[in-house]
Amino acid sequence: MTTTNNSAPLYNFGAGPACLPQAVLAQIREDIPNWYEGMSIMEISHRLPVVMKLTEKIEANLRTLLAIPEEFAVLFMHGGARTQFSAVPLNLLNGAAEADYIVTGHWSNLALKDASAYCKAECVASTSEGQFTSLPSHYRFTEASPYIHYTDNETIHGVEFATPPEADKWLVSDMTSNILTKSLDFSRYGLIYASAQKNLGIAGITVVIVRKSLLGKAHPFTPPTLNYELCFQNHSMINTPPVFSWYVLGLVVDWALQMGGLTAITKQVAEKAKLLYELIDASDFYHNPVAIEARSRINIPFRLPSEMQESLFLAEAEKNGLKQLKGHKVVGGCRASFYNAMPIEGVKALVDFMRYFEKAHG
Repeated sequence: MTTTNNSAPLYNFGAGPACLPQAVLAQIREDIPNWYEGMSIMEISHRLPVVMKLTEKIEANLRTLLAIPEEFAVLFMHGGARTQFSAVPLNLLNGAAEADYIVTGHWSNLALKDASAYCKAECVASTSEGQFTSLPSHYRFTEASPYIHYTDNETIHGVEFATPPEADKWLVSDMTSNILTKSLDFSRYGLIYASAQKNLGIAGITVVIVRKSLLGKAHPFTPPTLNYELCFQNHSMINTPPVFSWYVLGLVVDWALQMGGLTAITKQVAEKAKLLYELIDASDFYHNPVAIEARSRINIPFRLPSEMQESLFLAEAEKNGLKQLKGHKVVGGCRASFYNAMPIEGVKALVDFMRYFEKAHG
Protein backbone atom coordinates (compact mmCIF):
# COMPACT_ATOMS: atom_id res chain seq x y z
CA MET A 1 0.00 0.00 0.00
CA THR A 2 1.04 3.58 -0.61
CA THR A 3 -0.72 6.93 -0.78
CA THR A 4 -1.34 9.54 -3.44
CA ASN A 5 -0.54 13.24 -3.05
CA ASN A 6 -3.99 13.77 -1.58
CA SER A 7 -3.40 10.89 0.89
CA ALA A 8 -5.95 8.58 -0.76
CA PRO A 9 -4.74 4.99 -0.33
CA LEU A 10 -3.40 2.97 -3.24
CA TYR A 11 -3.39 -0.80 -3.03
CA ASN A 12 -1.02 -2.79 -5.25
CA PHE A 13 -2.40 -6.24 -6.10
CA GLY A 14 0.43 -7.07 -8.51
CA ALA A 15 1.64 -10.66 -8.65
CA GLY A 16 5.31 -9.70 -8.50
CA PRO A 17 7.27 -7.63 -8.09
CA ALA A 18 4.74 -6.97 -5.39
CA CYS A 19 3.91 -4.50 -2.65
CA LEU A 20 6.25 -4.08 0.29
CA PRO A 21 5.19 -3.41 3.88
CA GLN A 22 4.94 0.29 4.65
CA ALA A 23 7.33 -0.09 7.56
CA VAL A 24 9.91 -1.63 5.24
CA LEU A 25 9.57 1.16 2.69
CA ALA A 26 9.98 3.73 5.44
CA GLN A 27 13.13 2.05 6.72
CA ILE A 28 14.59 1.90 3.20
CA ARG A 29 13.96 5.63 2.72
CA GLU A 30 15.76 6.33 5.98
CA ASP A 31 18.69 4.01 5.28
CA ILE A 32 19.48 4.77 1.63
CA PRO A 33 21.52 7.96 2.17
CA ASN A 34 23.33 6.78 5.28
CA TRP A 35 23.28 3.15 6.34
CA TYR A 36 26.87 2.96 7.58
CA GLU A 37 29.27 5.83 8.25
CA GLY A 38 27.62 8.15 5.72
CA MET A 39 27.34 5.50 3.00
CA SER A 40 24.38 3.66 1.56
CA ILE A 41 24.04 -0.12 1.85
CA MET A 42 24.40 -0.08 -1.96
CA GLU A 43 27.83 1.54 -1.81
CA ILE A 44 29.84 -0.54 0.63
CA SER A 45 31.76 -3.79 0.43
CA HIS A 46 29.90 -6.98 1.20
CA ARG A 47 33.05 -8.10 3.06
CA LEU A 48 32.78 -5.41 5.73
CA PRO A 49 32.10 -6.90 9.18
CA VAL A 50 28.93 -4.82 9.50
CA VAL A 51 27.51 -6.43 6.34
CA MET A 52 28.63 -9.92 7.34
CA LYS A 53 26.91 -9.42 10.70
CA LEU A 54 23.74 -8.28 8.90
CA THR A 55 23.63 -11.38 6.68
CA GLU A 56 24.16 -13.65 9.68
CA LYS A 57 21.27 -11.94 11.46
CA ILE A 58 19.02 -12.34 8.42
CA GLU A 59 19.70 -16.07 8.25
CA ALA A 60 19.10 -16.47 11.98
CA ASN A 61 15.80 -14.58 11.80
CA LEU A 62 14.63 -16.57 8.77
CA ARG A 63 15.47 -19.79 10.58
CA THR A 64 13.43 -18.60 13.56
CA LEU A 65 10.49 -17.52 11.43
CA LEU A 66 10.25 -20.77 9.45
CA ALA A 67 11.60 -23.08 12.19
CA ILE A 68 14.29 -24.36 9.82
CA PRO A 69 16.13 -27.37 11.29
CA GLU A 70 19.91 -27.30 11.65
CA GLU A 71 20.31 -30.10 9.10
CA PHE A 72 19.36 -27.58 6.42
CA ALA A 73 21.64 -24.97 4.88
CA VAL A 74 20.13 -21.59 4.04
CA LEU A 75 21.58 -20.05 0.89
CA PHE A 76 21.00 -16.60 -0.58
CA MET A 77 21.59 -16.87 -4.30
CA HIS A 78 21.59 -14.66 -7.36
CA GLY A 79 18.70 -14.59 -9.81
CA GLY A 80 15.07 -15.59 -9.60
CA ALA A 81 13.33 -18.90 -9.14
CA ARG A 82 13.81 -19.76 -12.80
CA THR A 83 17.56 -19.94 -12.20
CA GLN A 84 16.76 -22.75 -9.77
CA PHE A 85 14.95 -24.66 -12.51
CA SER A 86 18.47 -25.44 -13.76
CA ALA A 87 20.32 -25.36 -10.45
CA VAL A 88 18.13 -28.08 -8.91
CA PRO A 89 18.90 -30.84 -11.42
CA LEU A 90 22.54 -29.76 -11.70
CA ASN A 91 22.98 -30.16 -7.94
CA LEU A 92 20.62 -32.98 -7.04
CA LEU A 93 20.67 -35.54 -9.88
CA ASN A 94 23.87 -37.08 -8.51
CA GLY A 95 24.31 -39.23 -11.60
CA ALA A 96 20.64 -40.09 -12.08
CA ALA A 97 19.34 -39.92 -15.65
CA GLU A 98 15.79 -38.88 -14.81
CA ALA A 99 13.80 -36.79 -12.35
CA ASP A 100 10.09 -36.54 -11.52
CA TYR A 101 8.10 -33.36 -12.03
CA ILE A 102 4.49 -32.58 -11.11
CA VAL A 103 2.94 -30.03 -13.47
CA THR A 104 0.05 -27.93 -12.15
CA GLY A 105 0.55 -24.68 -14.05
CA HIS A 106 2.81 -22.40 -16.04
CA TRP A 107 5.80 -22.32 -13.68
CA SER A 108 5.98 -26.02 -12.88
CA ASN A 109 5.74 -26.70 -16.61
CA LEU A 110 8.71 -24.38 -17.21
CA ALA A 111 10.64 -26.15 -14.45
CA LEU A 112 10.02 -29.44 -16.26
CA LYS A 113 11.16 -28.01 -19.61
CA ASP A 114 14.30 -26.42 -18.18
CA ALA A 115 15.27 -29.63 -16.35
CA SER A 116 14.99 -31.51 -19.65
CA ALA A 117 18.31 -29.98 -20.69
CA TYR A 118 20.05 -32.00 -17.96
CA CYS A 119 18.07 -35.23 -17.65
CA LYS A 120 14.96 -37.08 -18.73
CA ALA A 121 12.43 -34.93 -16.90
CA GLU A 122 9.40 -37.12 -16.28
CA CYS A 123 5.97 -35.52 -15.97
CA VAL A 124 4.49 -37.81 -13.32
CA ALA A 125 1.21 -35.89 -13.08
CA SER A 126 -0.34 -32.98 -14.96
CA THR A 127 -3.57 -31.03 -14.80
CA SER A 128 -3.10 -29.40 -18.20
CA GLU A 129 -6.20 -31.08 -19.68
CA GLY A 130 -8.31 -29.15 -17.20
CA GLN A 131 -6.50 -25.89 -17.97
CA PHE A 132 -4.64 -26.13 -14.66
CA THR A 133 -7.73 -25.57 -12.51
CA SER A 134 -7.26 -28.53 -10.16
CA LEU A 135 -4.62 -30.67 -8.46
CA PRO A 136 -3.58 -34.19 -9.52
CA SER A 137 -5.54 -37.11 -8.12
CA HIS A 138 -2.68 -39.58 -8.59
CA TYR A 139 0.99 -39.71 -9.48
CA ARG A 140 3.20 -42.06 -11.51
CA PHE A 141 6.52 -41.68 -9.72
CA THR A 142 9.57 -43.37 -11.23
CA GLU A 143 12.01 -45.50 -9.24
CA ALA A 144 15.18 -43.85 -10.52
CA SER A 145 14.33 -40.21 -9.74
CA PRO A 146 16.29 -38.82 -6.77
CA TYR A 147 13.65 -36.17 -6.04
CA ILE A 148 10.12 -35.00 -6.87
CA HIS A 149 9.70 -31.40 -7.93
CA TYR A 150 6.46 -29.46 -7.59
CA THR A 151 5.32 -25.84 -7.39
CA ASP A 152 3.46 -25.30 -4.13
CA ASN A 153 1.49 -22.29 -5.42
CA GLU A 154 0.97 -21.46 -9.09
CA THR A 155 0.92 -17.67 -9.31
CA ILE A 156 -0.71 -17.45 -12.75
CA HIS A 157 -3.39 -20.12 -12.46
CA GLY A 158 -4.21 -19.60 -8.78
CA VAL A 159 -3.70 -23.22 -7.71
CA GLU A 160 -2.12 -24.18 -4.37
CA PHE A 161 -1.33 -27.43 -2.57
CA ALA A 162 -3.04 -27.44 0.84
CA THR A 163 -0.69 -30.29 1.81
CA PRO A 164 2.43 -31.49 -0.02
CA PRO A 165 2.24 -34.51 -2.33
CA GLU A 166 2.64 -37.89 -0.65
CA ALA A 167 5.89 -39.49 -1.78
CA ASP A 168 8.70 -41.68 -0.47
CA LYS A 169 11.44 -39.42 -1.88
CA TRP A 170 12.62 -35.94 -1.06
CA LEU A 171 10.30 -33.22 -2.24
CA VAL A 172 11.76 -30.19 -4.01
CA SER A 173 9.38 -27.25 -4.01
CA ASP A 174 9.18 -23.84 -5.63
CA MET A 175 7.50 -21.75 -2.91
CA THR A 176 8.19 -18.36 -4.45
CA SER A 177 4.65 -17.06 -4.12
CA ASN A 178 3.59 -18.58 -0.79
CA ILE A 179 6.73 -18.70 1.32
CA LEU A 180 6.14 -17.18 4.79
CA THR A 181 2.40 -17.89 4.64
CA LYS A 182 2.25 -21.20 6.52
CA SER A 183 4.31 -23.53 8.68
CA LEU A 184 6.28 -26.27 6.91
CA ASP A 185 7.03 -29.88 7.73
CA PHE A 186 10.69 -29.94 6.74
CA SER A 187 10.90 -33.70 7.23
CA ARG A 188 9.25 -34.07 3.82
CA TYR A 189 11.65 -31.84 1.91
CA GLY A 190 15.07 -32.08 0.39
CA LEU A 191 15.01 -28.52 -0.88
CA ILE A 192 12.74 -25.46 -0.93
CA TYR A 193 13.44 -22.35 -2.94
CA ALA A 194 11.75 -18.97 -3.27
CA SER A 195 12.73 -15.84 -5.14
CA ALA A 196 12.19 -12.69 -3.14
CA GLN A 197 9.99 -10.39 -5.21
CA LYS A 198 6.65 -11.59 -3.85
CA ASN A 199 6.79 -12.32 -0.11
CA LEU A 200 10.47 -11.81 0.70
CA GLY A 201 11.28 -8.38 -0.68
CA ILE A 202 12.50 -7.35 -4.11
CA ALA A 203 13.83 -9.11 -7.20
CA GLY A 204 17.45 -10.17 -7.48
CA ILE A 205 17.88 -12.76 -4.73
CA THR A 206 16.53 -16.25 -4.09
CA VAL A 207 16.44 -18.19 -0.84
CA VAL A 208 17.41 -21.86 -1.14
CA ILE A 209 16.83 -24.09 1.89
CA VAL A 210 18.59 -27.41 1.23
CA ARG A 211 19.52 -30.45 3.27
CA LYS A 212 23.21 -30.41 4.04
CA SER A 213 23.31 -34.12 3.19
CA LEU A 214 22.45 -33.22 -0.42
CA LEU A 215 25.38 -30.83 -0.82
CA GLY A 216 28.56 -31.73 -2.66
CA LYS A 217 26.87 -33.74 -5.42
CA ALA A 218 26.77 -31.17 -8.22
CA HIS A 219 27.49 -32.18 -11.79
CA PRO A 220 31.07 -31.25 -12.80
CA PHE A 221 29.87 -28.68 -15.34
CA THR A 222 27.69 -26.83 -12.81
CA PRO A 223 28.68 -23.13 -12.86
CA PRO A 224 30.28 -22.14 -9.55
CA THR A 225 27.60 -19.54 -8.86
CA LEU A 226 24.93 -22.27 -9.09
CA ASN A 227 26.81 -24.83 -7.01
CA TYR A 228 25.04 -25.22 -3.66
CA GLU A 229 28.10 -26.63 -1.89
CA LEU A 230 30.33 -23.77 -3.02
CA CYS A 231 27.65 -21.26 -2.07
CA PHE A 232 27.39 -22.84 1.39
CA GLN A 233 31.15 -22.92 1.90
CA ASN A 234 31.41 -19.25 0.93
CA HIS A 235 28.50 -18.01 3.07
CA SER A 236 26.48 -17.15 -0.07
CA MET A 237 29.31 -14.86 -1.19
CA ILE A 238 31.09 -16.85 -3.87
CA ASN A 239 30.99 -13.57 -5.81
CA THR A 240 29.55 -10.14 -5.01
CA PRO A 241 26.00 -10.84 -3.83
CA PRO A 242 22.92 -8.68 -4.51
CA VAL A 243 23.50 -6.77 -1.28
CA PHE A 244 20.55 -4.40 -1.53
CA SER A 245 18.07 -7.20 -2.25
CA TRP A 246 19.55 -9.16 0.67
CA TYR A 247 19.18 -6.14 2.95
CA VAL A 248 15.52 -5.64 1.94
CA LEU A 249 14.87 -9.34 2.50
CA GLY A 250 16.16 -8.88 6.03
CA LEU A 251 13.80 -5.98 6.65
CA VAL A 252 10.84 -8.06 5.43
CA VAL A 253 11.77 -10.98 7.67
CA ASP A 254 12.11 -8.59 10.65
CA TRP A 255 8.68 -7.16 9.84
CA ALA A 256 7.14 -10.63 9.63
CA LEU A 257 8.49 -11.50 13.06
CA GLN A 258 7.13 -8.24 14.48
CA MET A 259 3.73 -9.06 12.95
CA GLY A 260 3.55 -12.16 15.13
CA GLY A 261 5.33 -14.69 12.95
CA LEU A 262 3.71 -17.46 10.95
CA THR A 263 0.85 -18.03 13.39
CA ALA A 264 -0.49 -14.49 12.95
CA ILE A 265 0.37 -14.29 9.24
CA THR A 266 -1.31 -17.60 8.37
CA LYS A 267 -4.51 -16.43 10.05
CA GLN A 268 -4.52 -13.14 8.16
CA VAL A 269 -3.79 -14.88 4.84
CA ALA A 270 -6.88 -17.05 5.33
CA GLU A 271 -9.04 -14.06 6.29
CA LYS A 272 -8.04 -12.09 3.20
CA ALA A 273 -8.69 -14.98 0.82
CA LYS A 274 -12.05 -15.73 2.43
CA LEU A 275 -13.29 -12.18 1.85
CA LEU A 276 -12.77 -12.34 -1.90
CA TYR A 277 -13.82 -15.95 -2.47
CA GLU A 278 -17.07 -15.40 -0.57
CA LEU A 279 -17.89 -12.46 -2.83
CA ILE A 280 -17.05 -14.38 -6.00
CA ASP A 281 -18.97 -17.50 -4.97
CA ALA A 282 -22.08 -15.49 -4.10
CA SER A 283 -22.01 -13.70 -7.45
CA ASP A 284 -23.29 -14.59 -10.92
CA PHE A 285 -21.11 -11.81 -12.34
CA TYR A 286 -17.64 -12.88 -11.14
CA HIS A 287 -16.21 -16.35 -11.63
CA ASN A 288 -13.17 -18.19 -10.32
CA PRO A 289 -12.38 -21.29 -12.44
CA VAL A 290 -10.31 -23.20 -9.88
CA ALA A 291 -11.67 -26.22 -8.00
CA ILE A 292 -12.42 -25.20 -4.42
CA GLU A 293 -9.99 -27.69 -2.89
CA ALA A 294 -7.17 -26.41 -5.14
CA ARG A 295 -7.71 -22.67 -4.71
CA SER A 296 -4.75 -20.47 -3.89
CA ARG A 297 -4.92 -18.31 -0.79
CA ILE A 298 -2.44 -15.91 -2.37
CA ASN A 299 -3.21 -15.43 -6.07
CA ILE A 300 -6.89 -15.33 -6.98
CA PRO A 301 -7.80 -15.15 -10.69
CA PHE A 302 -11.33 -14.22 -11.68
CA ARG A 303 -13.30 -13.48 -14.81
CA LEU A 304 -16.19 -11.20 -15.70
CA PRO A 305 -18.89 -12.05 -18.27
CA SER A 306 -16.99 -10.41 -21.15
CA GLU A 307 -13.55 -9.08 -22.01
CA MET A 308 -15.10 -5.65 -22.57
CA GLN A 309 -16.42 -5.64 -19.02
CA GLU A 310 -13.02 -6.81 -17.75
CA SER A 311 -11.29 -3.92 -19.50
CA LEU A 312 -13.77 -1.45 -18.00
CA PHE A 313 -13.37 -3.07 -14.58
CA LEU A 314 -9.59 -2.74 -14.70
CA ALA A 315 -9.75 0.88 -15.84
CA GLU A 316 -12.20 1.89 -13.10
CA ALA A 317 -10.27 -0.06 -10.49
CA GLU A 318 -7.13 1.89 -11.39
CA LYS A 319 -9.00 5.16 -10.96
CA ASN A 320 -10.09 3.98 -7.53
CA GLY A 321 -6.54 3.21 -6.36
CA LEU A 322 -6.73 -0.56 -6.92
CA LYS A 323 -3.61 -1.29 -8.96
CA GLN A 324 -2.27 -4.17 -11.07
CA LEU A 325 -5.38 -6.37 -11.14
CA LYS A 326 -4.88 -7.50 -14.72
CA GLY A 327 -4.47 -11.26 -15.13
CA HIS A 328 -1.37 -12.80 -16.65
CA LYS A 329 -1.27 -12.87 -20.45
CA VAL A 330 -1.29 -16.68 -20.37
CA VAL A 331 -4.82 -16.81 -18.93
CA GLY A 332 -6.20 -13.27 -19.25
CA GLY A 333 -8.96 -11.93 -17.05
CA CYS A 334 -8.25 -10.40 -13.66
CA ARG A 335 -6.15 -11.47 -10.70
CA ALA A 336 -5.72 -10.24 -7.15
CA SER A 337 -2.55 -11.17 -5.28
CA PHE A 338 -2.65 -11.09 -1.49
CA TYR A 339 0.94 -11.30 -0.34
CA ASN A 340 1.74 -10.68 3.30
CA ALA A 341 2.31 -6.95 2.78
CA MET A 342 -1.24 -6.46 1.49
CA PRO A 343 -3.27 -5.18 4.47
CA ILE A 344 -6.76 -6.53 4.99
CA GLU A 345 -8.02 -2.98 4.40
CA GLY A 346 -6.85 -3.31 0.81
CA VAL A 347 -8.83 -6.52 0.34
CA LYS A 348 -11.91 -4.91 1.83
CA ALA A 349 -11.49 -1.96 -0.55
CA LEU A 350 -11.31 -4.35 -3.50
CA VAL A 351 -14.39 -6.29 -2.36
CA ASP A 352 -16.36 -3.05 -1.90
CA PHE A 353 -15.38 -1.89 -5.38
CA MET A 354 -16.35 -5.23 -6.91
CA ARG A 355 -19.77 -5.03 -5.31
CA TYR A 356 -20.22 -1.50 -6.66
CA PHE A 357 -19.07 -2.50 -10.14
CA GLU A 358 -21.42 -5.49 -10.31
CA LYS A 359 -24.39 -3.30 -9.37
CA ALA A 360 -23.40 -0.65 -11.90
CA HIS A 361 -22.52 -2.93 -14.82
CA GLY A 362 -23.94 -6.37 -14.08
